[in-house]
This record gives sequence, C-alpha cells and structure tokens, in this order.
Amino acid sequence: MIDEHHIDALTKILGDKGVVTGPADMQAYETGARYDQGRAAVVLRPSTTAEVSAAVAYCVRNGLALIPQSGNTGVVSGSTPDNTGSETVLSLDRLTRQFELDSDNRSVRVDAGFRLSDLNRRLEEHDLFFPIDLGADPRIGGMIATNTGGSRFLKYGDVRRNTLGLKVVLADEDGTVLDLDCDLRKNNTGVDWKQIFIGTTGAFGIVTECVLNLERVPKQTATAFLVPASGAHVLPLLKAMEERLGAYLSAFEGMSRNAIAATFAHVPSLKNPFQGGNVPDYVILAEISRTWPPREGEQSLDAVLEGVLAEIWESEEAPLADAFVGPPHEIWTLRHALPEGVKHLGKLIAFDLSFRRGDIMAFCDHMKAEMPEKFPDVTVCDFGHIGDGGVHFNLVVAKDSPLLSEASFEQRLREWVFAAAVEQYGGSFSAEHAIGRRNQAFYDFYTPEKLKEMAGRLKTLTSPGKLGSMHFG
Repeated sequence: MIDEHHIDALTKILGDKGVVTGPADMQAYETGARYDQGRAAVVLRPSTTAEVSAAVAYCVRNGLALIPQSGNTGVVSGSTPDNTGSETVLSLDRLTRQFELDSDNRSVRVDAGFRLSDLNRRLEEHDLFFPIDLGADPRIGGMIATNTGGSRFLKYGDVRRNTLGLKVVLADEDGTVLDLDCDLRKNNTGVDWKQIFIGTTGAFGIVTECVLNLERVPKQTATAFLVPASGAHVLPLLKAMEERLGAYLSAFEGMSRNAIAATFAHVPSLKNPFQGGNVPDYVILAEISRTWPPREGEQSLDAVLEGVLAEIWESEEAPLADAFVGPPHEIWTLRHALPEGVKHLGKLIAFDLSFRRGDIMAFCDHMKAEMPEKFPDVTVCDFGHIGDGGVHFNLVVAKDSPLLSEASFEQRLREWVFAAAVEQYGGSFSAEHAIGRRNQAFYDFYTPEKLKEMAGRLKTLTSPGKLGSMHFG
C-alpha cells in the first residue's frame, strides 16, 4: 500500500533500523492492547527529534497519513492503524537516548519513548519518582498525549500538572520543531503553549521530549481494604478520611465485588483477605504516605491509619462496616491485577468515565440495576479512582452470549452508557484514555459545534498534515 520509492526515501532518513516493512515485524505495531487489529503501510522508528522532524516532513509533503504510537497500551484505538493498510505508524520506541536529571529542581528532561517503569527505575536511586501510578506500562509521550491520571491522582494530580516543558514536532511540510522545553514551574510570559499538546491525542503534534516534575519517593506507607456500610456511604467515608488525614491520603480506589472475584479466579495465587473468602459488594483501597523515614517517637503510619479508622467506625452513622490494614505490596497487587482479571472473564467492553465525586456511586448503582433488563449476559466489573471521580466502567459479555453475534450490539451498548453518563449524570465519556477512533462519534455528538470548529482551526494551524486517529472539526 506504499510505493517502494517512499520506503527508500524514508530509509535514507532513518536508516535500516528506523523502517519496518515486513508483515511479521509490523504485527506488534498493528495490534493494540484491547482487540485492536489494523494494517500499517509501514512503521517508522526515529531515534531523535531531528529524525522525527525529517520523517514527518517527508510524509506530509507526500500525503502519507501518520499515526503516532507510544507504548500502544491505549484502549480506544488511538495508537493503531485502521484496516486500509494506507496509514504509516510512527513509533516512539527508539526515542530513549536523553535522560537529564536536575535533582535540585526536582525535574528530569527525557525523550518521549521512555517507559514509565524505566524512568522510575532510573530515578529510584535518587529517591525521586514520576508520580503517575498506572496498571499498564506506557511510554511518556503517550501519557502526555492522553493526560493520564492513575491511582494516586488524589495526591499528585495528572500528567498535565506534572509536565513543565515539551518539545513537539508539527505535522507540516517543514516538520517544524516547537521548543517548549521549559523547566520552570512559574512562567506567565504569554500563552502556555504546551497545554495544547497535553491530552489531545497527538493530533496537534508529536511530543518527542519533555521536562517532568518529580516527587520524593514515600519512605512510609500504610494501606487498608475498607468495606463501606453501603454504596451511599462511600463519599462520606472519603470525606471523613480527608478531614482526618489531609495530605497524608494518597489513594482512595474503589473495587466492585465482580471485578475482585474475576481477578481471584484469574490469579489464584492472590491472597484473599476477606472473612471466609467472601468478597464484599464494594471495597476501597486506601493508602496514606510520608516522604521521610520513621522518626524516633513518631507514631507509625499503620497506627495512624488504624486510629483514624477506629475514630470513623465509632462516629455517628459510621460509613465504615469493616477494614483490613495490610502490607502495601499485597494490597496493591490485587488492585493492579484487576484489569487483566476482568479481561479474562469474557469479551471486555471498557469505558473510562468521570463524574462529580458525589455522583459516581449513584451512576454505578443505576447502571447495575438497569443492565439485566437492557443487556442480559453483560456483567458490570467496575473499579476506579473514587477519590477523583474516575471509574473504569468495565462491561464483560459472556463468551457464549448471543449478543456477540449482533452487529449493532456494541454500538447500542456504548450509546446507552454514554447517554447515561453524560446526559443524566453530567459526566465525561473519556476521563483519561482520550478519544481515538472508538470514541470519535461521541466526541462529534457531544462537543458543541463552535468548539469543534475552533479545534479544527487549531489542528490546521499546527499540523495540517494527516496526523493521528482523531479528527477535530
């Protein structure tokens, strides 16, 4: 689907290692994290910003469509090519040369191809980390393009909050490089241009380098599984903990019984901490942390957490029914295993939603009540970041369900869920997974025409070439 002279020209720009053409070699770049399977014309693997610029410029001048791809861990078909075989994948996986730590500034300048795990592994010896906690292991460029949040958003915020500067290649005929590589936390000298490229799926330009804010690695942590008295008591429990713990509270993650049970079935080696092995209807993972080592005479965090939970338990109309304080590793292992556990239960249809904190449990309860009538054979396996209003509303369809043979089933299901989330509960249909082809129709439907027009103009101004899987305007 691509002329050989284009392959030759791109190979001259990127070298033999920078161009992948064989079907077997391209397969990993054509296959997404969740049911995505497209066909690429060619895969480009530049290793520097200059190579990205040259390759992008060539593609734009010759009308070649580009799909930027970072770690390819997304679930909305934003990083994989379509099935036409006409799109060129531009992977960031070789952009891993630059790593410049400024410990005094508590920042690091890195190439966008670094995986989150590799970045934090290098930072660990300096007692620093990039504070975005995810179950997947994405590359930094993709995290910026989708503005990921993660399990510790409650304390550290999202990628947008922790990005100081960027270097971006625009999809124009010159492959223009925008140097927004600022390492200042305060800079009000005009438009904060980097924000245009954070959370916009790479459609306005390809992030190749970035300056990131770092945080001190916690030296003390305490974790617990909390069982709220009911779904209506989740928010009062959160507010009670925030009132008593303040900045100590670093995570407040919700997990439904269905999600936990599916994970125990998939990973039988996981420890089941619940009495008699009976998983409650809903469980909260709570974490508190300090960045300094234990001090003589200072109350341990386990004791702090136990004291706070006892105080909440004894309060009037206590929102807490049970609690299990345990080792952080064991407790987080269950939370991080949830995505894989749910995925192996059946055909997974995932939604990444966000709400006002007071609405999240009401939405989930409403959908669970309506689901048996609307879509039998669909099981709700929700979990998510209750502390910041985010929920991974995962729906699993039994493998032998007749629903899977209906061509319109998934579209009908998505329309129903999004209508409830956006129209009934005032939520967002994309909390931190961005848009991509899978959510394009809902962006088109729910975004006001004027905003789509403005976004389209900005796309034309920054990257008029064929860049990204999402279409603005």
